Amino acid sequence: MILEHVRPLGAAPVDVHVEEGRIARLLPSARPGPAALLLPGLVEGHCHLDKTLWGLPWWVNEVGPTRMDRIENEKRVRRRIGMDAAREGRALAEAHLAAGTTRLRSHVDVDEESRLLHVEKLLGLREAMAGRMEIQLVAFPQSGILRTPGVREWLDEALRLGCDAVGGIDPSLIDRDPVGHLDAVFGLAQKHARPVDIHLHEPGELGAFALELIAERTRALGMGGRVVVSHGFALGDLAGPRADGLMALLAEAGVALCTSAPPSRAVPPLLRARELGLVVFAGNDNIRDTWNPANAPDMLARAEMVALKYDLRRDADLALAFETVSSAGALGCGFGEYGLAPGCRADLVLVEASCLAEAVVTRRPPKLVVSGGRVVARDGALARG
Repeated sequence: MILEHVRPLGAAPVDVHVEEGRIARLLPSARPGPAALLLPGLVEGHCHLDKTLWGLPWWVNEVGPTRMDRIENEKRVRRRIGMDAAREGRALAEAHLAAGTTRLRSHVDVDEESRLLHVEKLLGLREAMAGRMEIQLVAFPQSGILRTPGVREWLDEALRLGCDAVGGIDPSLIDRDPVGHLDAVFGLAQKHARPVDIHLHEPGELGAFALELIAERTRALGMGGRVVVSHGFALGDLAGPRADGLMALLAEAGVALCTSAPPSRAVPPLLRARELGLVVFAGNDNIRDTWNPANAPDMLARAEMVALKYDLRRDADLALAFETVSSAGALGCGFGEYGLAPGCRADLVLVEASCLAEAVVTRRPPKLVVSGGRVVARDGALARG
C-alpha cells in the first residue's frame, strides 16, 4: 500500500509506503497542491466495553448519587434488560474503529455477580477484533477485592485466561484496607507478570496516601512503566506544592496517569504534570451506560474535552491535547510499535484538516482508517469485509 501526498502530523507532504502491515518508508511527495493530514491510529486509554448500552434503546437513568448506588444499580440493570458484553462491546469497539481508534484499553468487571462472564465475552471479542483493533483487557474488581469472598480468585483466573492487566479501585473507600487491597493487586501482577491499572477516585489526603503506596510498590517491585493510576482526582484537590511532590514521586517511580478530564471534578494539572515528567494520557471512561449517558467513541472529541478542561487554546497546546489520545496513550498503556516512523505498525488515519489543532476541534470523520496495513474504515463508516 502507498498513501500518496499526505502530511504526517502536519509536516511536509510525503508518500507513505506500507509493507507487511508496517510503515516501510516515507519519501518526499513529488505532487503539488493540498495534502490530507495524516495521524497515527488513535488510542482509547480507558473505557468499559462490558458496561456500555451502545446500540440499545435509550435507558432512563434514575440512579442514586453515590458510587455504591451506581455499582449496585448497574448489576440490577444488567440482569433486567439482558445486556450482553460481547454484543454491545463490539458495537462500541467498531464505532471507535470507524472514528480512527486502533488501540483500546477496556476494564472488565470481575465481581460476585458476573464472576468471569464478562471476561470470557470480552476475551472472545478481543480475538474477533484482532487484526483490526488491538484491545487490552484489565481485570477490574468494580466492587472491591477484600470485601467480597472469591474476587481475588476470580481475578487470578481472569489473568490466567488472558487478561492483559490487573485492576484495582479506591483501596480505602471500598475495601477499607489500602495496604491489603494493594498487596492483592500487586501480588497478582507479580504472579502473572502483568501490568497494573488502578481506579483512584479518592479525594485529598486519602487519595494522596494511596498514591504514595502505589509509587512505593511500583519502585520496590521494579514495575516502572507498567503501572497506571486512572483518574487520580486527589492531584487536583491538593495545593500546588503537595500535588507537585506527589507527581514527582509518581514520575520517578514510573507510574503513568490516565484522565478522562471530567467537567464535574477537579483533575490533575496536565501541563505541570508534564513538566515534572509524568506521562498523562486520556480515555473516555464510561460511554453511554448506566453510570453516564454522555461521551462518545471518538478520541478527537476526547482530546477536545481535555483542551476545554485545561483551557488549552493555542494551536501548540491543542497539539498537546492530541498527544493524550495518541503517543502518550500508547506509552502509558504499553502499546508497542506505535507512531509514524519506519518500522511502526501501519495504523494510519487521514483527516481533512490543516493542522492538529483543526483536527481536534472540528472532529470531521476520517477519510480513511488503516489498521495494521488494512483499510478498515472510510468516511466514518467501517469498510466492507
